[in-house]
Amino acid sequence: MDEISLWTVFGSEVVGTAILLLLGIGVVANVVLPQTLGNGGGWLLINFGWGLAVFAGVFAGASSGAHINPAVTLGLAVSGTAEYAPGVPVTLATSLVYVAGQLVGAFLGAVLAWLTYRSHYDAATEPVLGTFSTGPTIRSIPNNVLAEVVGTFVLVYIILRFGDTPIQLGPLPVALLVVGIGASLGGPTGYAINPARDLGPRIAHAVLPIRGKGGSDWGYSWVPVVGPLLGAVLAGLFSRVPI
Repeated sequence: MDEISLWTVFGSEVVGTAILLLLGIGVVANVVLPQTLGNGGGWLLINFGWGLAVFAGVFAGASSGAHINPAVTLGLAVSGTAEYAPGVPVTLATSLVYVAGQLVGAFLGAVLAWLTYRSHYDAATEPVLGTFSTGPTIRSIPNNVLAEVVGTFVLVYIILRFGDTPIQLGPLPVALLVVGIGASLGGPTGYAINPARDLGPRIAHAVLPIRGKGGSDWGYSWVPVVGPLLGAVLAGLFSRVPI
């Protein structure tokens, strides 16, 4: 099979991750921001919203295998797979292109979600970082990192058990997996389980002209990056164990 161009990989990951973040941040904004129809909808609505965001994002990023998550890209590489997707070999160049596309897409998705809910952001009377990025319910860095490691391990390991790439197994199982992780393991930190999902929107929060937005909590920002990457490495290594 002919190799897919790096531009195709980049564009596919940008679009897939942008859709993921548009819908994911959108459901949080709908639940949290004032005067929305979904205000007060609760944690399970957020869980299902993020699951459906993954469902849509995987379809949108199909050309590249729809990683839409640096942890998935890293886990696949560590697992020893030869290709990220049909026609996309595992190399340093392709890995960097995947991650770059995911970060750009995450930023763009966050901006689109803000534009969609701009009047509600303007009406907010409290800091709104929680609609963009994750944060701990109890700030304990070792425990926060561990929660992200465990949640991401489950995500990446199950994806690897389903098949070599997310697109091979289809979007619905991954979407349901994300709902399950959120419902079961998301309580301590809001389950970033995706470095791009947290970092891209956090940057967007920092630069967007949001009235009374509060700080971007850069002191915590490394946790939803490092924790998922550690979980992905462990999942990739464990996937090599014949069980």
